[in-house]
Amino acid sequence: MYILLVCSAGMSTSLIVSRMQDAAKKKDMDIRIEAHPVSHVEGYGKEADVILLGPQVRYQLKNVKQSFPDKPVEIINMQDYGMVNGEKILSTALNLLEK
Repeated sequence: MYILLVCSAGMSTSLIVSRMQDAAKKKDMDIRIEAHPVSHVEGYGKEADVILLGPQVRYQLKNVKQSFPDKPVEIINMQDYGMVNGEKILSTALNLLEK
């Protein structure tokens, strides 16, 4: 499974990626989680199973959904993002995959 996090520069979500990876390890799940700038979503999104956008690039939601109509694409909850709640964001991603 591959979860792609998208933000403005790819740097702001690095801590979230780390927290999500920690949460996945606790659940004994083998998940690839990466963060990249929204400008690179076309390349990395092709491989992703789910794409989550940081709140700062929420304006790109429509464009990303149009580019990847067969993939779950959603905005990370602003409170979870601000609190760097990797466990909750991972849960969101997994729930999107179940739909």
